[in-house]
Amino acid sequence: MKKIFGQRTLAFAGIVWLTVTIASAQIGPTGGRDTSFTVRKSYLQEKKYHPDITLADSTRPMGVQVARNITYTTPIAGRNLLLDVYSPPASSTRLFPAILMVHGGGWRSGDRSHNSTLSGQLAAKGYVAIPAEYRLSTEALYPAAVHDLKAAIRWMRANAARYHIDLERIAVLGFSAGGQLAALIGSTNQNPAFEGSGGNARFSSEVQAVIDIDGVLAFIHPESGEGDDSKSTSAATYWFGYSKSQKPELWQEASALSHIDRHTPPILFINSSVDRMHGGRDDLIKKLSAFGTYSEVHTFADAPHTFMFFNPWFTPTLTYIVDFLRRVLPEK
Repeated sequence: MKKIFGQRTLAFAGIVWLTVTIASAQIGPTGGRDTSFTVRKSYLQEKKYHPDITLADSTRPMGVQVARNITYTTPIAGRNLLLDVYSPPASSTRLFPAILMVHGGGWRSGDRSHNSTLSGQLAAKGYVAIPAEYRLSTEALYPAAVHDLKAAIRWMRANAARYHIDLERIAVLGFSAGGQLAALIGSTNQNPAFEGSGGNARFSSEVQAVIDIDGVLAFIHPESGEGDDSKSTSAATYWFGYSKSQKPELWQEASALSHIDRHTPPILFINSSVDRMHGGRDDLIKKLSAFGTYSEVHTFADAPHTFMFFNPWFTPTLTYIVDFLRRVLPEK
């Protein structure tokens, strides 16, 4: 870290606040784990403004099998990154589409367990759902998280036979920061610059569909709220290690909008009423349309950013996801 000059307050997508020490130039990882964003905390906060909401039922559907705490890569010595596999009822012959599940939390907080409820429901619908952890900004700066998640997809293909995964029907789904990552992963299909060195190099990290739940698509864009450090340091500034003015090229590089090409797969956007959380979406859709690539948008009026965890939005969110995947990844 560079010279330290004081304390500022950090907002994770406008939900969770954390006082942290910041540096005058480069902002480096702290090495400590940030547990400030949880579904429970968000629920208690949003309950004040939406008194009728309830937490989605986390009961695992009957027949769904779970394999937990599987190491998928070791990016640095002594650091194993873990994932869980939620599988549909066993089948000796059928291959299932698979979904990498990417949690949110401002690239700094959050946990793969946040996707457990949705993963169980998707498995019950016939999908292998795989929540994975990745290195957060307290541990490693951009693009480490992208490298980790690309490695997770390669792991999925390397272990496809064991978990009955269809190699040609793999999707990535993310919420908030996870949605940004999911869109970036999909928009950099077949781009070797984003692969990293996380193992299983002979397997592809390409995905055939993206589900972006309230994740920003462009950091340097009139619709994006990330990078305004005038009153508080943005979560993205911590992730990149530099402000938007110091290293704008990093912020552009991490924007899915910068990479749309013929290799970008169909994308489903599911959004709250918080417009800045999908900054750049409409411009990205225009680019997709120019390539004839399918996209779909669903917006919940008056819904908070964390809507996907709560009723009445959880079930329609699940329905939108399943309907989209059945459309773009049909069973052969």
